Amino acid sequence: MTRINKLSGRAWERLLKECGVDAFNGAQGRILYVLWEHEKLTITDIARFTSLAKTTLTSMLDRMETAGLVERVPDTQNRRQIFVLLTEKARGYREKYDKLSDDMNDIFYKGFSDEEVAGFESQLRRILANFESDDFAIPKNNESEER
Repeated sequence: MTRINKLSGRAWERLLKECGVDAFNGAQGRILYVLWEHEKLTITDIARFTSLAKTTLTSMLDRMETAGLVERVPDTQNRRQIFVLLTEKARGYREKYDKLSDDMNDIFYKGFSDEEVAGFESQLRRILANFESDDFAIPKNNESEER
């Protein structure tokens, strides 16, 4: 799985470059995707949807804000809450991103039947559900090393 992740990341970066998209990288594309789907999110929500750590997100959002892709807006009801929103510039990349996603799916599933794809994706959803379940707990503060 690690090798597939690395190779697919390289392929995605190559597709972005070939398509002339240099405003964001693959990881930033994940953030853009969830914002395209939800329009306005908190950093906590983005972390949940992308599985990126909040500390990682903060620096990525800083770079994306500098690049004019996102903006942070305080919640009018709760000053401690900050929302992340897309800019018009970022909205303009949606069509290219969707096409590149289709291209990646073509690479991923080359030679697979529709039934094989459906079965594989079903199994991946089950694995994901196992990790997201309340029964699974990641030890905190090196608890596993202290035992």
